[in-house]
Amino acid sequence: MAKVFERTNGLVDIPTHYCPGCTHGIIHRLVGEVLEELDVLGETIGVAPVGCSVFAYNYFNCDMHEAAHGRAPAVATGIKRVHPDKVVFTYQGDGDLASIGAAEIIHAAARGEKITTIFVNNAIYGMTGGQMAPTTLVGQKATTSPFGRDVSHAGMPIKVSEMLATLDGAKFVERVSVHNAKEVRKAKKAIKKAFELQLSGEGFGIVEVLSTCPTNWGVTPVEALSWLEENMIPYYPLGNIFSPKEAK
Repeated sequence: MAKVFERTNGLVDIPTHYCPGCTHGIIHRLVGEVLEELDVLGETIGVAPVGCSVFAYNYFNCDMHEAAHGRAPAVATGIKRVHPDKVVFTYQGDGDLASIGAAEIIHAAARGEKITTIFVNNAIYGMTGGQMAPTTLVGQKATTSPFGRDVSHAGMPIKVSEMLATLDGAKFVERVSVHNAKEVRKAKKAIKKAFELQLSGEGFGIVEVLSTCPTNWGVTPVEALSWLEENMIPYYPLGNIFSPKEAK
């Protein structure tokens, strides 16, 4: 019988620690598939963050380096400059990247570091218990905003991709989602494009992936997919924000 679907060699065959319904696993698979298809697994170095994906080094079948909270772009910069022939990527959540790591991602993009960032946005702090993140939506409840995010107190959620797209060093910026099969296919195309951009030496690339967090959203895995579509996408619209075809 012909095999039509199998595990990618880009991932290690072990159980993961993610909660039921969390879409980190889908995103991991997409990254692993892309690295395998580009035939660069043996030449790739990933940088894991602090957050729900803190154990990412256990799952990707390539060399991995752990970074302090928010510092993955700085670590990746050092790795890429020492090993310019390697494929270097960071895999970061919104708490890690958009909060404590905001300076690192902004300046890595501004310098045009030739790295790829996979930015997982689930609009909340996951690992530490569901606190409000820089990406938490207006009115969205969290453990530190039990009545919902109040603009007068916390300001508006940060649109990281749009912000980074204003920097001259950023050469590819796209926002995707993994809440249904159609969008998963689009997400893979964007991730592959970002890595191809690095291989061609163009500059900094980032793919923001809208993801679910059923545990901290307080909904079922199925409800989380609908919540993402109905609430996150209107504020964080999907699509390419900047690519090399466009002039700065």
